[in-house]
Amino acid sequence: MLTELLRRVSLFRLLRAIDVDLARKIRDECCPHCGGPLRRASYRRKPRGGPETIPEEYLMRESLCCGREGCRKRTLPPSCLFMGRRVYWGCVIVVVLALRQQRPDGASAGKLQRMFAIPRKTLVRWFAYFRDEFPGSAKWQRLRGRVPPSVDNRRLPGSLLECFLEKAVSAQGALVDCLRFLA
Repeated sequence: MLTELLRRVSLFRLLRAIDVDLARKIRDECCPHCGGPLRRASYRRKPRGGPETIPEEYLMRESLCCGREGCRKRTLPPSCLFMGRRVYWGCVIVVVLALRQQRPDGASAGKLQRMFAIPRKTLVRWFAYFRDEFPGSAKWQRLRGRVPPSVDNRRLPGSLLECFLEKAVSAQGALVDCLRFLA
């Protein structure tokens, strides 16, 4: 069910629309560094793991740059498509980790590597990040109070996605809500 979502361009279209809307809201504010106007300064990414038929505009990372001379600092709005500097789409990372964490019913690391062409080292890095670093991060500490206690810090992001799946009408809605929450 979740793996099928990652093959749909419609999921990426929706995530792109959310990213554009988030960037527009931030752009309407002032530069957090100097108070100057913010201008669009998007740049192209080369994310992995999605369908090959994704249009070019979905590869753009929304970014803003201060328009005041002397400042020109960049501001990155939250993103549902991209997860920080990681090369893979954010939805691919969340789904792959959730599938692995659902074991014994879940997928083995080898199967996930074959399905998504993800090197074993990359999977190990993702697991280590969400197991060791993310639960102690300031971002997760801010978000933690907004989810039920049933979300297990040792099984992130899988347990978070499960929480959204319980409430959602569709798997796509749950994944989008989870990505929006993490953004």
